[in-house]
Amino acid sequence: MPIPAGRLALDAGARSWLPRDALPGRAEADGEHRTALTESRAAPALCHRNGRIREAALGTVARFPTLLPLVVIRCADWVAPVRERARRLLRETLDPAAAVPLAPLTLLVGRRGRGAFGAEVVGDVLRGASGEQLGRLCADGDRTVRRFAHRLAVAGGRLSAAEPARAAARDPDPAVQTLCAEAAVALVRQGVAADDVLGPLLAARGPRVRSIGVTALRGAGRPERAAGFLADRSGPVRACARYVVRQYGTDPLPWYRDRVARADDPALPPSAVRGPAECGERADAGLPAPLLGHPSPGVRAAAVAGARILDVTDVTRFRELLDDPAPGVVREATVNLLPSAGALDAGWLMDRPAAGRARHARVAAFRLLDARGGLVRLRAAVALLDDPDGKLRSWAERSVQQWHPTPDVPLGSAEVAALLDRARHLFSEWVLTRRKRAAGVPG
Repeated sequence: MPIPAGRLALDAGARSWLPRDALPGRAEADGEHRTALTESRAAPALCHRNGRIREAALGTVARFPTLLPLVVIRCADWVAPVRERARRLLRETLDPAAAVPLAPLTLLVGRRGRGAFGAEVVGDVLRGASGEQLGRLCADGDRTVRRFAHRLAVAGGRLSAAEPARAAARDPDPAVQTLCAEAAVALVRQGVAADDVLGPLLAARGPRVRSIGVTALRGAGRPERAAGFLADRSGPVRACARYVVRQYGTDPLPWYRDRVARADDPALPPSAVRGPAECGERADAGLPAPLLGHPSPGVRAAAVAGARILDVTDVTRFRELLDDPAPGVVREATVNLLPSAGALDAGWLMDRPAAGRARHARVAAFRLLDARGGLVRLRAAVALLDDPDGKLRSWAERSVQQWHPTPDVPLGSAEVAALLDRARHLFSEWVLTRRKRAAGVPG
């Protein structure tokens, strides 16, 4: 259990599972007991079920600074006198050195009712913290703490020119990425050298950061660098690159057309193939066709996806791609065929989920059979109820349970009755009877 959560567990546990005689009384908490209250007794007193004892125990914190985490918890206490005394104490005693280790706990307590005070005090104190102290929080393993620390650092102007860009590039949290990347771009607008800031943003692994960096190239007057991101692996980054080059009077579509025309180029990036579909015209619908036989699976999949975006419907060609060895290509071809599933030969499809085929081919076939609905869907799903593939079997079970007769299913069909009987274990008797009645077969 993380330390902040452990503190909260201690607070709750002292009231729920500690024996009553293990908790100090009010006199001892007030210091009136002939034996001075020790730290080991003060901690349970701060968590006592009696509010007067908790309030009195707050007076011992000056002797035991290690009890400050429990003071943070008492700042959200449900008893007003305890809460007010704890808040005064925290504001009077907290310094930057103590605020750094307390930040995770205060943010956790801040999610409770009346819990925002501790985070506000810690934030006020940390505005005077050293760069090293704030840096420890910026590198904390808890993303909530990192967000808190980076907000303080950015708002206080505590980061040098390249630090926000480097933080945006290395942090895995999208909120921190956006905060720091936008702060870095703001520095460029203020006159900081663009190379120092934009370099880390453009090289970042996260597409969100690259998008912000590419968009900032417009203000920096560097459209030629934006052109290098027209084939970025991320769609939003490509869109930002197109925006920048257009602002400088260049149409990105000819660039994409030129790349796609090189159907024999083995180094053609799949992301460049998506370009004509993302910004092209209906006249570009034929561009992806020569790439459906490209040696790169990524290019073939991108060509199929591009054809879909350009509203190309070629059932015969896409059906052939269901035998492609690359799962990604089969997946894209299946998506293209789903609206036309009813036009595919049902008998041909029914043979494809056979256990001897590759799993991606079996999944694609069942997807199309399921999309057809009616009796074909029920046949295909029941046929897979004993399949060794657990995920495919579960999908088939759900399909049977959700099946309802459609107008094309003949009423009173003996086949429907037999199929539902084979799936009897998936229904209660009442549901099975109703399903059969809806199909016009005896229950």
